Amino acid sequence: MRPKDGSGRKLTALPSRFLNLTNDFEFAGWGTLQNLSLEKDDIAEGEARLEELARSRVLGQFTASALAGNDVLGGVFYTLPAVVAVAGVYSPISLFIAPLVLFLWRPVMEALASALPISGAPYTYILNVSTKSFALVSAALLLLDFASTSIISAATAASYLAGEVTLPFPAFVVAILILILFTLIGLTGTRESARLALIVLIFHFATIVALMLAAIVHWSRIGNSQLAENWTQFQAPSPRSAVLQVFRGICLGVLGVTGFECAPSYVARITPGNFPKVLRNLHLPTIFLNFLVMLLVLAILPVQTVLGGANVLSVLAERSAGHWMRIWVVVDAVTVLCGGVLTGLLSACELFEQLSRDRVIPAWFLKTIPRTGSPYMSVFVFMLFSGLLYATAGASLSIVSQMFSLVWLTVMILFPISLLLLKYNRGRLQGPKPIPIGIIFAALCIGACVFIGNIVIAPSTAGYFAAYVVGIVSLFALAQHKIHLIHWVYWLYDQFPSLHESRFSKSWGTKLINHTTKMKKQPVCILVKSDEIHHLFRMVLYVQNNEETSCLKIIHFNDTEGGVPSELEANAKILDEAFPEITIDLVIVRDTFEPTKVAALAHRLKIPTSLMFMGCPGRGSPYSIADFGTRIIAL
Repeated sequence: MRPKDGSGRKLTALPSRFLNLTNDFEFAGWGTLQNLSLEKDDIAEGEARLEELARSRVLGQFTASALAGNDVLGGVFYTLPAVVAVAGVYSPISLFIAPLVLFLWRPVMEALASALPISGAPYTYILNVSTKSFALVSAALLLLDFASTSIISAATAASYLAGEVTLPFPAFVVAILILILFTLIGLTGTRESARLALIVLIFHFATIVALMLAAIVHWSRIGNSQLAENWTQFQAPSPRSAVLQVFRGICLGVLGVTGFECAPSYVARITPGNFPKVLRNLHLPTIFLNFLVMLLVLAILPVQTVLGGANVLSVLAERSAGHWMRIWVVVDAVTVLCGGVLTGLLSACELFEQLSRDRVIPAWFLKTIPRTGSPYMSVFVFMLFSGLLYATAGASLSIVSQMFSLVWLTVMILFPISLLLLKYNRGRLQGPKPIPIGIIFAALCIGACVFIGNIVIAPSTAGYFAAYVVGIVSLFALAQHKIHLIHWVYWLYDQFPSLHESRFSKSWGTKLINHTTKMKKQPVCILVKSDEIHHLFRMVLYVQNNEETSCLKIIHFNDTEGGVPSELEANAKILDEAFPEITIDLVIVRDTFEPTKVAALAHRLKIPTSLMFMGCPGRGSPYSIADFGTRIIAL
């Protein structure tokens, strides 16, 4: 049935699901064989891409730490009252133990980043070790996490300001103004934003240290009377109750390290070798700062003051050093919490870039401002989404916070799940330092316990979490299955023959077919080394199940005469017969397989490297998967 000239469409004798309309658009053309040599212009473009990739790694140890650090260390302003409400006088214990669990997550994140040093994690991790559908669920959780980070930071800054001065308008207006302000700052680009974040973080760290020193001096003057009074009034009636209070405090205390999950989302922007240092810089200060600040609060302030909704640290500052220190702390609170808005924004921009390259969302998300390189469409869309999320929550900080607690925990659980799938599905891709599987399971168990603990503390949290997650996952599912949705519309149109009679109605069917055909003509590639048909079949099946395309190119790099696997052409023709809805072309590239040549081929074929799929490279490979920019879809 294959025409000698390769023309025409593949046909079938099977009946169609469309009774009144044509189904020719479901069948692709016949595949071809092409021998290709890369031109000098193509290779120059490939080299330019790798140079651009190297230039994009602009974040050093401290600037990269600052982007997520403002969110991590700024959590002290909204975590303390929540922890005291459930843990009481045992809050310092809870806040000391809570950050310790990150000792399990740090090696997990380092292992993933060394094996897959690409931004957009954990979405990009799961995309390379599992199915695209699962990856889109993680993308939805990440988007909610980043939006909640920005909203909570802006809303907390607004409420902190409202607690100190009389505002002429509601606090939520200030939160919206902060989001607008950081929309403008985000347009300045990643490097400039990181420098600003570093300045804010240094100011915050200096403020907390000064506050602690002043509080310690004041504590030494007044003695332990307030601490003893708090202990007497609020100690648990039994050891069991004390343990329960500590556990509940830990469940809420882990939210004091929110922002830690943002660092892997921009790992491709961090200079090589600095990612473990970034995680260390984010982790270690939280172990001692939150614990010591909480201890000082209980030693100087009555628990009733903390539970009364006052700005705890500003009150502590005034008691310890006077009104001038209170003003300093309030300025710092507003500033560092605004830095958390920037963390969410920049992390979301990296995620949007990856989703756009994977054709989940439109390509205009990749458009940038020439002078700053900022993806302005991603910035505007993210801030609009954050505003809508805030509005649907009734501008309620408590509702967003409740939803955020479970979203953050779910995102953190995705990291050990990703590493577990990497070990099983992409075992050869592990980093230089293998991680014992016991650490992975320990992280999963602790994450699950804390997740359940948060639901027990506030059961309504699960409702907000489910509603927002289902909504965003549904939107991503529709974006991923656009052609399936059009097929359903076309089928419904087919069920009403009367619609096919008028000229206006007939044009609808033609438009649907043309739009579907245009979308399916966007090609993807699989890079293959051997001619084993079972391996080729699995890779083609992955494309059919995860990508909406009718144009697939099997690429084989070979720089020697007669070195092409003997059955590759024959097996490509068999697969072309087996998948009538996909045109499968075989392209033999007469060159070496290396990142520069893969990028050159992407330029030649007008296919982004993110839509070039390959098997898992061996541990002896001289190149990183980030150098290729491709997706791994096979063991």
